[in-house]
Amino acid sequence: MAEERQPTRTQFPASAESQKPHLKKAPEFPILEKQNWLIHLHYIRKDYEACKAVIKEQLQETQGLCEYAIYVQALIFRLEGNIQESLELFQTCAVLSPQSADNLKQVARSLFLLGKHKAATEVYNEAAKLNQKDWAQDQLHHALHLNRHDLTYIMLGKIHLLAGDLDKAIEIYKKAVEFSPENTELLTTLGLLYLQVGIYQKAFEHLGNALTYDPVNYKAILAAGSMMQTHGDFDVALTKYRVIASAVPESPPLWNNIGMCFFGKKKYVAAISCLKRANYLAPFDWKILYNLGLVHLTMQQYASAFHFLSAAINFQPKMGELYMLLAVALTNLEDTENAKRAYAEAVRLDKYNPLVNLNYAVLLYNQGEKRDALAQYQEMEKKVNLLKDSSSLEYDSEMVETAQKLGAALQVGEALVWTKPVKDPKSKQRTTSTSKAASFQQPLGSNQALGQAMSSAAAYSKLPSAAKIYHSPSDARKHGVS
Repeated sequence: MAEERQPTRTQFPASAESQKPHLKKAPEFPILEKQNWLIHLHYIRKDYEACKAVIKEQLQETQGLCEYAIYVQALIFRLEGNIQESLELFQTCAVLSPQSADNLKQVARSLFLLGKHKAATEVYNEAAKLNQKDWAQDQLHHALHLNRHDLTYIMLGKIHLLAGDLDKAIEIYKKAVEFSPENTELLTTLGLLYLQVGIYQKAFEHLGNALTYDPVNYKAILAAGSMMQTHGDFDVALTKYRVIASAVPESPPLWNNIGMCFFGKKKYVAAISCLKRANYLAPFDWKILYNLGLVHLTMQQYASAFHFLSAAINFQPKMGELYMLLAVALTNLEDTENAKRAYAEAVRLDKYNPLVNLNYAVLLYNQGEKRDALAQYQEMEKKVNLLKDSSSLEYDSEMVETAQKLGAALQVGEALVWTKPVKDPKSKQRTTSTSKAASFQQPLGSNQALGQAMSSAAAYSKLPSAAKIYHSPSDARKHGVS
């Protein structure tokens, strides 16, 4: 009898289910921080009501210990005008993180808004003490020890620049260029730094290297052109500027420098045209306003000069030479009293430039105030002696002549403290700048002062054979790059 066949069935191992891999559950954020991203998202979108709702929920879950939620709520309260409430919340943050300088700064800000200025100052001082150690700088140095990168050098150099330490910034960028000698950004920045501190040979070398690797480098070309402009090579500088004018036609520093080149070439209408274009592109740049005032003074357009110089003073109220030029404009507009006030402010602010005192002395002499004129003349002599001791200088021959005539008129003899007049017949068009202390130092990245005016255009009708001291186009040789 045939055996009955049993149907075959596929048999699965009993342990198959147990052999399936278990999926791990994603780790949860700590309860104190899990809603921070959502709070931040609502805050930057300015959806403050939704933000406050999430903050309330987060604080309930954390029993009021979420520092970030408290911090953002304090910011919102301040925006809404609830300054006292924001102060209390920032104080809570300061208790939760006593080493946070930012929390202390926010406390100080709220105190300031409440009118408690003395308390705010004390808290700001405490915050400054916490900020004495620059952790970012330390970490970047540590990163360079581990592995050197161009970006690390750039960021570290920028930190030194923000701190105003040019020497350390130069050292960092020198090491960066040694590590990466073909990086045009590093070469250009180092060249600009050397240009700013007056080391022109090294500046030219590094800018030239940058142009070798990148012939259309805008910043390097502008800097090289401005160096030529500094040494009076206006035509060569204009040739350089023409190369980049089509590439960056909206650059205020470019049109500023072009304008001052034309000023140096005595093409004043073209200079004003270019400077006004620069002013249109950068209406709040005080250096462009300064130059416009200077050119208008040279053209004896005193009302226009007053307009631009007043605007420049609003942006740069601590520069004595601006007040001196404003006094020149006021003198020619026959506003003697305000001219005296402007000169007095210029003397107070400028401790190095002898021309401020010379021009003021001339004005006082012309007004019959010989005693005060003599005092200013003697101050001028002190400054000249100080500058002679610190460096070898030559002054504009017309400036020397006027000082000698004023000395004779005041019966103090001809001024013997001056150096010999320059022999160059073009000396009336150029004057050597004074010492570094007399020059206005500008931060890297800005369009440095293109005109440190070293003269005046006041009329000297009462001085024998002295007509006026003209504005020296040496200002056209002063330059800056962006």
